[in-house]
Amino acid sequence: MTLHTALLALGFILATNHPAPGQEPTLALVGGRILDGFGGPVVENGVVLIAGERIVALGASGDLAVPAGIEVISTEGMTVLPGLFDMHVHLQILGHGDYERWNSLYGDRIGDLVMPIAARQLLMSGVTSARDLGGPLDDVLSVKRRIANGEIPGPRLFVSGPFIQREAYEPWQAEYRWGVNGAEDARRKVQQLIDAGVDVIKLIDQDQLTAEEVAAVVETAHASGVPVVAHAHRPDEIRVGLKHGVDNFEHTGLGTAPGYPEDILRALNERNASLYWTPTISPLYVMQYSGEVFPERLDDPSWRAGMPAAMADEIRASLTNIPQLPYYALFPSRISLLPAKFRQIRETGVQLLIGTDAGIPSVFHNDATWREMALWVDLGVPPMQVIQAATLWPARFLHVEDDLGTLAPGRLADIIAVRGDPLHNMAVLRNVDVVIQGGKRVK
Repeated sequence: MTLHTALLALGFILATNHPAPGQEPTLALVGGRILDGFGGPVVENGVVLIAGERIVALGASGDLAVPAGIEVISTEGMTVLPGLFDMHVHLQILGHGDYERWNSLYGDRIGDLVMPIAARQLLMSGVTSARDLGGPLDDVLSVKRRIANGEIPGPRLFVSGPFIQREAYEPWQAEYRWGVNGAEDARRKVQQLIDAGVDVIKLIDQDQLTAEEVAAVVETAHASGVPVVAHAHRPDEIRVGLKHGVDNFEHTGLGTAPGYPEDILRALNERNASLYWTPTISPLYVMQYSGEVFPERLDDPSWRAGMPAAMADEIRASLTNIPQLPYYALFPSRISLLPAKFRQIRETGVQLLIGTDAGIPSVFHNDATWREMALWVDLGVPPMQVIQAATLWPARFLHVEDDLGTLAPGRLADIIAVRGDPLHNMAVLRNVDVVIQGGKRVK
């Protein structure tokens, strides 16, 4: 090691373990095991010092003094880690079993009532950042602004607004499903979303669009530096998305084919360095679990948090017979195929992201994220990689890695603490004890 390299390394260590001048800590987390999100060794009996909204130092308690007189949160017996991302949520729905009925009851209360309930539930479950992939544009942008301004609690939101597709499936869905007719129309609508302030473009059923329309969507988004996410239910959806350079696929496929075709797997291998995938594998398991294995879950009061009683009762009634929901019939055959498909995607080397589809029937915002993470472990993903798929990699996809996704000096202090060790039991994340967002304790 040269003298110059040694001095740089020493400077990094000092910056990590000691606040810089003028960064007087205002809050300290003391005593827990620290997982910083980078995937390296854990820090036992750790200390995190926060000044204002940012981390200024972290390290072992023997190496980092806690200044006298500042607020201290004991994390003894806990694991401290970056706040989680959920990269696929729908704030406009809260687990109801009938989308059309939900719209008839609450379609005019999405922004002022429904979305704030979902946002608060996510934050209280340790999700300090979330990506909403489909909802009415004005409502979701308003909620995003209100959270950013501190008016309501919720995760930092990254939003797509309405889906881009051939046309809305039903007329009442037109507010959040924008149909396109021709390349110029596609460009105009994507630019309208970008000008409004969305963070990503959501493209679905791209195999039903013309090549010119798909190209217009992706090229318009990329010209403004906005990524495109796309559904991956059908092989041709994936093929079209790969051809036109989408950045992130969603879902593990709802078809009943036993696996992905070889041409798709080869193409994923070729693009794996620049491609992300949000598999959302838990919803089918959660619905089956809630409908057949343990229906008592639906009587757990935790998912009702923040809801008016009438709303919660309406949701519960809609889930009385989950196996009778119209899209449930193929679940048993699809569930048996998910482990193999999930393994195939992992083996291509694409970067996987934690996302849940929270809000769809029986997939509640208060517990969706930990269930997805625990299922990944059950299917063979090392726990540290699962945690990074909910912290480091989402931040990198969204180009906010200098602020979020890891614990390091200069990062925003979005931090959670949970009793126990998720590296040995991911289900400990079901009860998050401490949630800090922007240096302020919110739970």
